[in-house]
Amino acid sequence: MRRLLLAGLIALTVLPVAAETPSTSPKLDLETIMANPDWMGQAVENPYWSVDGRSLYYSVKRDGSSVHDLYRVDPATGNNIKLDAAATAKAEGAAVYDRAHRRAAYIFHGDVFLVDLGSGRRTQVTRSALPESSPRFSADGRSLQFRETNNWYVYDIASGVTSPAAVLKFTDDPNDKKPDALGQQQLDLFKDLRENKQDKDALHANEQTLAAADPTRAPQPFYLGDKSQLMDTELSPDGRWMLVLTQPAHHDDGKAPDVIHYVTDSGYTETEAARQYVGRNDPAPQSVLLLDLITHKSYPLATDNLPGVKDDPLKAIRAKTIAELQKAGKDDDAKALKAPDVRPVIMYTMDNGSPGIVWSDDGRNVALEFLAVDNKDRWIASVDFAHHALEPQHRLHNDAWISWGFNDFGWLKDNRTLWYLSEESGYSQLYVKPVDGAAKALTSGKFEVSQPQLSNDGRWFYLRTNKVAPYSYDVYRVPSNGGDLSRITQYGGMDQFTLSPDDTRLAVLHSSAYVLPQLAVQSVEGGTSRDLTHTMKPAFTAYHWIEPKIVEVPSSHGAGVIYAKYYGPENETDAQASRPAVLFVHGAGYLQDVKEAATYYQHEQLFNNLLVQEGYVVLDMDYRASEGYGSAWRTAIYRQMGHPELEDLLDGKAWLVKNHGVDSKRVGIYGGSYGGFMTEMALLRAPGEFAAGAAQRPPADWVTYNDPYTADILNRPELDPEAYKVSSPITYAANLRDPLLINHGLIDNNVMASDSIRLYQRFVELHKKNFWISLYPLERHEFEHADAWYDEYRRINELFETWVKPAASN
Repeated sequence: MRRLLLAGLIALTVLPVAAETPSTSPKLDLETIMANPDWMGQAVENPYWSVDGRSLYYSVKRDGSSVHDLYRVDPATGNNIKLDAAATAKAEGAAVYDRAHRRAAYIFHGDVFLVDLGSGRRTQVTRSALPESSPRFSADGRSLQFRETNNWYVYDIASGVTSPAAVLKFTDDPNDKKPDALGQQQLDLFKDLRENKQDKDALHANEQTLAAADPTRAPQPFYLGDKSQLMDTELSPDGRWMLVLTQPAHHDDGKAPDVIHYVTDSGYTETEAARQYVGRNDPAPQSVLLLDLITHKSYPLATDNLPGVKDDPLKAIRAKTIAELQKAGKDDDAKALKAPDVRPVIMYTMDNGSPGIVWSDDGRNVALEFLAVDNKDRWIASVDFAHHALEPQHRLHNDAWISWGFNDFGWLKDNRTLWYLSEESGYSQLYVKPVDGAAKALTSGKFEVSQPQLSNDGRWFYLRTNKVAPYSYDVYRVPSNGGDLSRITQYGGMDQFTLSPDDTRLAVLHSSAYVLPQLAVQSVEGGTSRDLTHTMKPAFTAYHWIEPKIVEVPSSHGAGVIYAKYYGPENETDAQASRPAVLFVHGAGYLQDVKEAATYYQHEQLFNNLLVQEGYVVLDMDYRASEGYGSAWRTAIYRQMGHPELEDLLDGKAWLVKNHGVDSKRVGIYGGSYGGFMTEMALLRAPGEFAAGAAQRPPADWVTYNDPYTADILNRPELDPEAYKVSSPITYAANLRDPLLINHGLIDNNVMASDSIRLYQRFVELHKKNFWISLYPLERHEFEHADAWYDEYRRINELFETWVKPAASN
């Protein structure tokens, strides 16, 4: 995204390019730093091992295009090859293996391939218009399972025959249709009709008998009725069971707002439906069916035995709101807020988009991960196949909300022990639990554990953790049966890793402040790593970029330490005693920007360099709600978005004044998305604290944002209207006294441009001064065009130069 054509080829070398000294480094300008980011270089993406484990594949975005090219590198020699079309056709996808490690399978260009590891013979299993996914060998290794959308297929390796695992029809069984009163009268009256029906029934019964006795036939359909719609399916590795996830048919998601396109190919104004607003309708509850593919029977898996599912964690808020509605004479609205007897649940969706259903390798156990629709509880349950019922295994409760991440789970190689991540200690840690035993923590401490990968031999878990410091991430490992957590890599800026098929090496993506993710290989025993790529551009590395200093800002509100990145002149002693400063506020709310790895905000980081060149100092803070600091830090904003974060930003300003000679009257603030929201909250809830602010694509009223994100933090607006009122900038519009620039893409379908336009109208009606709005007709939430980036930051720079930098103006 945000790319335009820029000439130059990616340099694929191992050695980095040395940066120039400050005296020879070119002077920065907005045209350069806001140009198409291809001039910086490209990130290495999606690394995976070849089937034989001797090579690594990865992709790199092509300059001037959104096309990604596929590369192959030999970890032993570092030899990189960019694959042309002919070579790409012979490449492989990320492989899965059977338990005997005799065969492998993978998806490539949406089709399924099978490889005999002994002979190297490759067989193309499918060649279809729709893409296949999720290849997996059956428990006995005789067949290969895969899915096409929600339909599962089984490829018998010996015969080469592919058949559907099950046929699902969301209609009533036409053979079970009972005659109504008139129809029964007809049967009672006419012998021929009775005989016709008897013959039809006999034919159907005979067909079912033949099908049950003949494995060469396609399976008989499951008729699941027309009251539900299919959401997902998961087939057991032994082929015996299928879990079917459904929700009520024809669920009304509520009216969706329109995004209006003013600059179009057709020359006419066009509209596009966007996501629904929070609270326009309840999320659809979900249900799970267990299908026995052998006996051809289905069983609903009731969730009413999940511990706490009948509780109402919002009881106090509900009672207060109902009382207020009744007092106002809104009895119907009050009745609509009555708590359900059993809270509805949905299935957790994992990062890869699949539902929270994981089978053990042998297919004899399965775990399901549910979330309460109010997102105050997460449950992991197994299935008692004998009684066709859920068996609760773990409950995680949070009075605020369950994290969107840290919900990974699965099975150990013994097929009866669960592993899962949980924030129950206050930080994401790894646990194991036999289905009939007690849970045990494999890791503990005030740090976060994520990306757990179980080794192929089942002996080790490899993990991403920030044990050394909140901002420093590396790969660690811990024995799956318990033991010491040991560090494997030494990057500090480790982003992602994948284990080799033979469990001996790690392919690691790592980055740093001005180096986008690069690929390296590392022994699982630790030691020296080998860099395999360098895709940064010489023109970019030629600059003497400011290395951000990670600092600790003390909280004056009992929050402990707030980590931040400080950008200042190389020689602080030569700096002026009273200087201007800018606070950059990262977006996404739950995002960590204070890390040793590359920032998501590359353009903003370069702009921060420009600001320092122009005499400012810059502070970028991981305010409360940021990722990486535990659940209490994350949920501090529950029902009060913009309040704890503002306290942290003001502490950051005070720290700059005390420690870096900053003039308290000459501090600006800017950010995008959540950072834009915080810019507006800073100016409107703390007028006079900031000389000026620039808000990019900011949510100004949370009632017009989406459901899962907003309802988790603020509950639903009809239930907790006070939380929305105190958390929305538009509530405080009357407080505007400091210059505010708002920039927004007109076709933003995440935070609607209407948010900024509505706030702008409030300022107009309140007769406010010194507020501006810039609208960009071809930009969505993330700007894509260099001209728009340049224009946006030219306006921000001019705002700061006019209202923040000059001491006399304040």
